[in-house]
Amino acid sequence: MNQNRAQEKILVINPGGTSTKIAVYRGEESVFGDDVRHDAAELARFARIYDQLDWRLEATRALLACAKIPLGDLDAVVGRGAALAPVPSGVFAVDAPMLDAIREGRVLVHHASELGAPLAHALALESGCPAFVVDPVSVDELVPEAKLSGLPQVPRRPFAHTLSVKAASRRAAEQLKRPVSELDLIVAHLGSGVTVAAQRHGRQVDHNDPTASGPMAPTRAGALPALDFARFILKSALCAEEVENLIVTNGGWKAHLGTDDIREIYARIDAGDAQARLVIDATLLQIAKEMGGLLAVLRGHVDAIVLTGGVARSERFLRELEERIAWIGAPFIVVPGEDEMLALASGALRALRGETEVMSVAPYLE
Repeated sequence: MNQNRAQEKILVINPGGTSTKIAVYRGEESVFGDDVRHDAAELARFARIYDQLDWRLEATRALLACAKIPLGDLDAVVGRGAALAPVPSGVFAVDAPMLDAIREGRVLVHHASELGAPLAHALALESGCPAFVVDPVSVDELVPEAKLSGLPQVPRRPFAHTLSVKAASRRAAEQLKRPVSELDLIVAHLGSGVTVAAQRHGRQVDHNDPTASGPMAPTRAGALPALDFARFILKSALCAEEVENLIVTNGGWKAHLGTDDIREIYARIDAGDAQARLVIDATLLQIAKEMGGLLAVLRGHVDAIVLTGGVARSERFLRELEERIAWIGAPFIVVPGEDEMLALASGALRALRGETEVMSVAPYLE
């Protein structure tokens, strides 16, 4: 293992629906990054996401070998975390309880991210170094009153793009030259799904669930009229998997416009497409409403509004959003793109340097 603090070498693994993102960092500097693309027809061969593990591992090893990246001099491997039980924010060791829960399918939502820990574990074994996950989507910092819905049988779930939200919060704190533990922030991750979160002194005290509530997004439906949606499900005789696919994978912009590409949508707007304009206006309205609601959660005090995620690369979308939320009167801080790889690497570095506790998921598993 490399003992030079300035040269700690971190391998980052981030599995997605049709790709596995790979990066290598020395400290917080990226020295390599690439995607292993996975053919949809090949993915369809597997009955469960977990069944893809060996196949993705082989493809990842092949990419690392092609890039001439040896595994022997790594200090840590870090993977994207699965939606296990609600857990605190922070860094978790990839240990037997975590691996067992993932292998047995004890996840709250099935997603390719459940392969992050076992992929990291396998590669770390070869390297003789520790494996971690950082801020999985099931981080729970919600205040108790934010967990209740109108039905006790259906509580609000603490699902969010927490890795991205926390990383953007830290970047915003650096710009404001204040500790994140002193700040009240509204943070929006604008990606294929949208998370809008209220951060009170570094804790994510309230947020929407991007798989089931909040604004519509490029591929996600967001909040739906509950009774009408229930009737639609019954009338259409949809199974649970079909419902999830409808609202998480093929909802939002994709459902209305047949695309989740913001560049294509604005091109259609410029060509006079009134429906494209309406869908973007609806999205902007819903994000602004979500932010206004969270302003109430923070009792009117917010030090900054922070925006991140892939859609935050669109200056036009951000300009139109800012016009709707300028009344809040807080600085508008943009952390463009999706910084998940750096956020994962930074978490592993904090663990290696003893700057944060490394936890086990065991106490939180049912």
